[in-house]
Amino acid sequence: MFSERLASVKPSPSMAAKAKVDALRAQGHKVIDFTIGEPDFDTAAHIIEGGINALKSGHTRYTASAGTPALRAAIARKLERENQLSFRAEEIVVGCGAKHIIYNAFAASLNEGDEVIVPAPFWVSYPDMVALQAAKPVIVPCTESSGFKLKAAELAAAITPRTRWLILNTPNNPSGAVYTREELAAICEVLRAHPQVWLMTDEIYEHFVYNGARHVSPLSVAPDLRERTLLVNGLSKAYAFTGWRIGYGAGPLELIKRINLLLTQSTTCASAMSQEAAVVALDGPQDCVAEAAQLFAKRCDRVMQLIGQIPGLSCVRPDGAFYTFVNVQGLLGQITPEGRELASDVDVMVYFIMQAQVAVIDGTSYGCPGYLRISFATSMDEIENGFAAIAKAVAACRPAMGTIHA
Repeated sequence: MFSERLASVKPSPSMAAKAKVDALRAQGHKVIDFTIGEPDFDTAAHIIEGGINALKSGHTRYTASAGTPALRAAIARKLERENQLSFRAEEIVVGCGAKHIIYNAFAASLNEGDEVIVPAPFWVSYPDMVALQAAKPVIVPCTESSGFKLKAAELAAAITPRTRWLILNTPNNPSGAVYTREELAAICEVLRAHPQVWLMTDEIYEHFVYNGARHVSPLSVAPDLRERTLLVNGLSKAYAFTGWRIGYGAGPLELIKRINLLLTQSTTCASAMSQEAAVVALDGPQDCVAEAAQLFAKRCDRVMQLIGQIPGLSCVRPDGAFYTFVNVQGLLGQITPEGRELASDVDVMVYFIMQAQVAVIDGTSYGCPGYLRISFATSMDEIENGFAAIAKAVAACRPAMGTIHA
């Protein structure tokens, strides 16, 4: 009756965490939410006005499945202006978010038994989107000591004749890692030796980089890989545009055509109003993006200070995105006030929400046990209160003394 492929697919942990927070709040609990994967402020006023004007101007009908000519042209201008990459409008496809583009790219290109290399920690949806195509996600662990980045030698060792894609996310969710030009060059050199492997580069957090880091698109490092590279991006993070649902892909024409074919038989097109507002966002003043980046940088600084004050927690400073990937291995083996052992990052996550009423996401969901993803896409007051509650919960634990309580 139902697809067997669904048996291997898990609900999105980030969406599950949001549902848990919503349920607790509905019961009257005051929960501090550090699971948030979206900016906590509103879309800029001039972009909202663009959406309103679109409605008033009659942009309420279907558009071309690949996106309106106006938006595809605006995306091409953005890629030229900000990334020094030249794409024709027909090499660009618009979807209902970047996730939509990634899913359809896999659906358009993968066959049963194909492999996709996914460096861990990874965004939670990558492996399941691969599995839904009856393909195999090949997880390559990237350690804290390497800055949670894939090394060229690790990539080379993971490639097989069945490998079809490497998916690279920089800046990275959940670790905040940002690949340097030199690191990307080494990875691209490996890809040159394996022409059957395509590169999918997810650059959704490109505008949020800190500590002197700089976002570099792999295509600017290796333009010769253009015919087997799909650049994925969107407006959700940079423009606080999550609910408008606009993402895009730029890549080889034949792949773009096949993604578009799937869109014609599924969603038809992204919202006409949202596409018009996206043109305003991309072509208009960029102050809102710069201001958001500055705000996240300040929050990042404070979060790192607070993590450093709590025994058992440590963290590699993120260079991008708006998450910290916190090492909680120093808490494992501790006993809670109820007599339960914190044996895993999942236990710590559950303990924090029950004891401190602070919601975070376990690192196991990102392919990296022993860590928690803590978002700082929330107010400074919430950050202060949340970490104070976490510190109190940690202080309430005690070391195991011989007997481990169940």
